[in-house]
Amino acid sequence: MPLPRDPAHALCVITDESLSGRSHEALGEAALRGGARLIQLRDKRGDLRRLLAAARTLRTACRQAGGLLVINDRLDVALAAEADGVHLGQEDLPAALARPLLGAGRLLGVSTNRPEEAIAAERAGADYLGAGPAYPTGTKERPRPVLGPEGLRAIRGATRLPILAVGGIPLERVPEVLAAGADGVAVVSAIVGAPDVAAATSR
Repeated sequence: MPLPRDPAHALCVITDESLSGRSHEALGEAALRGGARLIQLRDKRGDLRRLLAAARTLRTACRQAGGLLVINDRLDVALAAEADGVHLGQEDLPAALARPLLGAGRLLGVSTNRPEEAIAAERAGADYLGAGPAYPTGTKERPRPVLGPEGLRAIRGATRLPILAVGGIPLERVPEVLAAGADGVAVVSAIVGAPDVAAATSR
C-alpha cells in the first residue's frame, strides 16, 4: 500500500509530548484541524498502555478526518490499535520482518540516512521513506549525519518510493527539500512546539 503521492499526505505531523507538555491526542487532533492528514505518534519513553490508549484515540480522530495514523517504532501498538501503519528506524525491527507481520493493507515507513538504506528498505517492502535529518535537529538523542539538499538528492536517486524529509524543517525550508526531491515533509518541533498547533499546521 504505497503512501499516496498527493497533497493530503505531503505533510506528516509527528506528535511529541515532551516538546509542548500537551498530550499526543491534543497534538494530533489540533494538527488534523489544521489540515494534516498524516499523523505519526512517536513516544520513546511513554508507558505502553498509555501509548496504546493514545493510539486508539488518534486512530478514531484520523478516520473521522479522512487521515492516516502511523505509529513510530512499535509494531505491536500499531497492530493492537488498528493503526494505518508503522514507521521503523534503522535500529528497530527490520523492515523485512515487519512487512509480513504488518500485512499488505498497512503502511510501512522506514527511516533512511543513506542511499543504500533506501534501496534496502524498498527491497524489504517499505511503502515510503523518512529521509533525515535533513538539517540539524534537537529531537533526536543520537542524530545521524545531516543530509542537506545534496543528501536528499542522493536518496531520491536511489529509490522510487515516496520520500518524506524529516529533521530541522521549519516552514521556510520546505521549498528547498521539495526541490531536492522529497515528496513531502515530516515535522515535529515547528508544529507541535508552536503555541497554536492547528495554525502552524495550516501554514
